[in-house]
Amino acid sequence: MEPFTTLTAVAVPLMRDNIDTDAIIPSREIRSVSKKGLADGLFAGWRYLAIGGRDPDPGFILNDAALKNARILVAGENFGCGSSREHAVWALAEYGFRAIVTPSFNPIFRNNCLANGVLPVILDRAVVEPIARGLGAAPGSFLTVDLEEQELRDEVGGRWRFDIDTEEKQALLSGLDPIARTLQQSSAIASFRDRDAQARPWAYSSIGRS
Repeated sequence: MEPFTTLTAVAVPLMRDNIDTDAIIPSREIRSVSKKGLADGLFAGWRYLAIGGRDPDPGFILNDAALKNARILVAGENFGCGSSREHAVWALAEYGFRAIVTPSFNPIFRNNCLANGVLPVILDRAVVEPIARGLGAAPGSFLTVDLEEQELRDEVGGRWRFDIDTEEKQALLSGLDPIARTLQQSSAIASFRDRDAQARPWAYSSIGRS
């Protein structure tokens, strides 16, 4: 997982509430369990003129040429609600998004973001809405997300602090997903297993033991 420190990038305003995982990536666009090959299906129901097609809808904001390299998404309440499919985060990440700014997330979706190197930034709606309006008025504008300082900044001097759990912050700064964090404890895990095997040999099969 790529470490997240400070990101300055084009930001996309998508101020719709209750954007669910089926809107983020419709089930028809999920053809494998891989994290790859999902970016084309991102927001497919809104992004393309026809279901299953790839002709861009010029009215959908992500098709604005000024936002082609966007890496920050600014959205409405309850982002990522609906099913718990991790593909929704995989599609956002493969497209290029590394941070999502919103007043609230579905908790499962937020956890999936953290597990895949996407920073979930929660700010009051009274803050998010003016930011989104500013981005809409000047397509292609940049935001800066500074994880170390826990701060969001715009190009005209706006600064807003956000909260994040210390362990979650360190995992993102270090680029460690849950498996990598677990493997950091591999020596302790092996020591526990050895002790437990001696105390409860009947619980362990001799097959496959080293």
